Amino acid sequence: MSDALNFAELAGKARAWPFEEARRLIKRLEKSPGGADKTVIFETGYGPSGLPHIGTFGEVARTSMVRHAFEVLTEGQRKTRLICFSDDMDGFRKVPGNVPNQEMLGQYLDMPLTKVPDPFSGGDGASGHESFAHHNNARLRKFLDQFGFEYEFFSATDCYQSGMMDETLLKMLAVYDKVMGIILPTIGEARQKTYSPFLPVCPRTGKVLQVPMIARDVAAGTVTYVDPETGDEITTPVTGGRVKCQWKADWAMRWTALGVDYEMAGKDLIESVNLSSKICRALGGAPPEGFNYELFLDENGEKISKSKGNGITIEEWLEYASPQSLSLYMFQKPKSAKKLHFDVIPKAVDEYLTFLSKFGQETPDKQIDNPTWHIHTGSPEVTELPVSFALLLNLVSASNAHDKAVLWGFIKRMAPDASPETHPLLDELVGYAIRYFDTFVKPTKTFRAPTDEERAALEALDVALNDAPTDATAEQLQTIVFEIGKTRGFADKLRDWFKAIYEVLLGQSQGPRFGSFIALYGVVETQALIKKGLAGELAT
Repeated sequence: MSDALNFAELAGKARAWPFEEARRLIKRLEKSPGGADKTVIFETGYGPSGLPHIGTFGEVARTSMVRHAFEVLTEGQRKTRLICFSDDMDGFRKVPGNVPNQEMLGQYLDMPLTKVPDPFSGGDGASGHESFAHHNNARLRKFLDQFGFEYEFFSATDCYQSGMMDETLLKMLAVYDKVMGIILPTIGEARQKTYSPFLPVCPRTGKVLQVPMIARDVAAGTVTYVDPETGDEITTPVTGGRVKCQWKADWAMRWTALGVDYEMAGKDLIESVNLSSKICRALGGAPPEGFNYELFLDENGEKISKSKGNGITIEEWLEYASPQSLSLYMFQKPKSAKKLHFDVIPKAVDEYLTFLSKFGQETPDKQIDNPTWHIHTGSPEVTELPVSFALLLNLVSASNAHDKAVLWGFIKRMAPDASPETHPLLDELVGYAIRYFDTFVKPTKTFRAPTDEERAALEALDVALNDAPTDATAEQLQTIVFEIGKTRGFADKLRDWFKAIYEVLLGQSQGPRFGSFIALYGVVETQALIKKGLAGELAT
């Protein structure tokens, strides 16, 4: 039995959610006519009516993990594709609040997104991208390329105008009444009067119109509507990019035309998935497999939104932490609602480093459930770092250092053989720590003076450090800190002892293992920090 087969058998028992999803997809394909030979299509969707947010990235990252798990389980015997589909022919219905040139954009409402000028070009068309959609598409692709995803990018505008969707659009016309019967019971009375699965592109204005159809000709492949401004009856083919489907109908049409086998969606789209699935069946297609993930929330517990620009952007995360830490955040608990703001970054970084360091010590059956296996498509480069990201942040705080070289001087105390050349990942973390501290930690730091009980304990700690061995390890130093707390009034409240250390010396309520901090920062330097805290200089 080959190693590959052994590994495939291990993967068959893996508990990680991408394998669970892949197994469900395999069962679906086993029941599908011609499923054994079909190239398996994974799809993600993006609406470029606003800047790509981190949830869009998350969908691609998670789908890529399922795709890789599928390829492992099928031992590479099935061809797969990942299509990232941009709905860029949709009408521009609302000006996002987080882009420039708002007034200019307001003049292009209802135009296809690929016909709305790029607001980042100044609105003069002399620079920037061809359109707002082209700008957003390029921005999304840049992120996906930066993470090394293997995907194919599809533009709705190109798909409609090239004729790729024509055959399925004609099917939609043929089952028009069935589609209306699926959608109309789910919308209000007023909307029922104007609804149509087809949105004609007005030949006079270029706008994507939301108007009812007054006639249909299946044989000719046309629909007829009334121009809402002139009152003229207009007959237009549904092919060649002359109409755009309403999005639930569009989603079903896309699944059918492209033969999509797997697509996940947010929990808020469960009803839409159900309706699109019904339309897909009416078109003679089979709805894809997939699951509904929970939403990302901003610091106020509100759903992140492209138009609001709330939460954290992909660019912002990558300013302060590694791409891998973001991938880990997407991997963990996809069916649980999670806060997506700056304060989650340090934890995500250190959790990624912890999983990465464990990988090399694990047996194969454990490795395939390790998140880093999925983040690195089965081949993580095992790295163990002597310093955590949280510890680096506190080192920046205590040393007030803003130069990587200065911080490396401290790091070498704990790891003499480490250097930017031997530990490039750690060198990256040093840069991230400086930027993160300056932006988010420094403005919130609040030092306080110690209570009398805390003062006596800190003075005792200062004295005890005099007797610490010159080569004391982090564990030995941690023991000293513990013993001072136990013998100086904090035996039953050690948590309060460490909280006092952090608040008086670091200006925050939580911190790293203080023994590790002393080993990194230095015994003499820590004693000087204690003296400043006792003298009230830090609080001042």
